[in-house]
Amino acid sequence: MNNAVETIIFDLGGVLIDWNPRYVYRKIFKTEEEVEWFLENVTTSEWNENQDAGYPLHKATEELIATHPEWKAEISAYYGRWLEMLGDAIHETVQILNGLKQTGKYKLYALTNWSAETFPHALERFEFFKLFDGIVVSGQEKMRKPSAEFYQRLLDKFNITASKTLFIDDNLRNVQAAEAIGIKSIVFKSPSRLRVDLRALNIMFE
Repeated sequence: MNNAVETIIFDLGGVLIDWNPRYVYRKIFKTEEEVEWFLENVTTSEWNENQDAGYPLHKATEELIATHPEWKAEISAYYGRWLEMLGDAIHETVQILNGLKQTGKYKLYALTNWSAETFPHALERFEFFKLFDGIVVSGQEKMRKPSAEFYQRLLDKFNITASKTLFIDDNLRNVQAAEAIGIKSIVFKSPSRLRVDLRALNIMFE
């Protein structure tokens, strides 16, 4: 059992927190087709990830408006109404996190792609953050998943051994990047599936 899991790292958005820009754009556009087109062609996930890596929100917004002036109001809503994108905690996953904490067997961390400017809102809102032994935020570190350097930052900061660590993320790209540096990983599909996947690794909890 030399490589038994001692540390578990959670992603936040999509795993423990329901965050979705569609919550705002469904109020702005009339159809799902319009919402999806806008998110795929204007305020893209790649654009948002640049801010997750530390780029200032106001600069990103101004630059995108300069490129798409016809969508000024809609682009401004992305960060102007960001709090409306922040849904509830995914309570079933929080229950798993709490169960792991109560065993006393594991160190628990969060590794998240999140803007340093918006993260304080989440920190204030979600009580379960207190369950973590540490949180590493991309916007604060000026790097993000799937960069190997970002994962290594967490390992180094908290003196974590990769081979004794499990990483949970809903993005396959991020999971593959973690596995590439020797971290066991699970692609998050649902809380019920996560329970099954954890028990398959002999990680037991109530």
